Amino acid sequence: MANPKRKQSKRRSRLRRGANQFRAPKLVKDAESGALRRSHRVDPTTGKYRGRQVLDTGA
Repeated sequence: MANPKRKQSKRRSRLRRGANQFRAPKLVKDAESGALRRSHRVDPTTGKYRGRQVLDTGA
């Protein structure tokens, strides 16, 4: 197996690990319903995206 030529510094290791951390999704307040939802996605409660009806939410 391949072995590293030099010891990796603590700073370099921590920089790499810090880039892989979990980030919570950014939420925006919906203009019509006022509920929080993810941006650039269809509102699951109303079925609208950018003011247009794109999903049929009624059964």
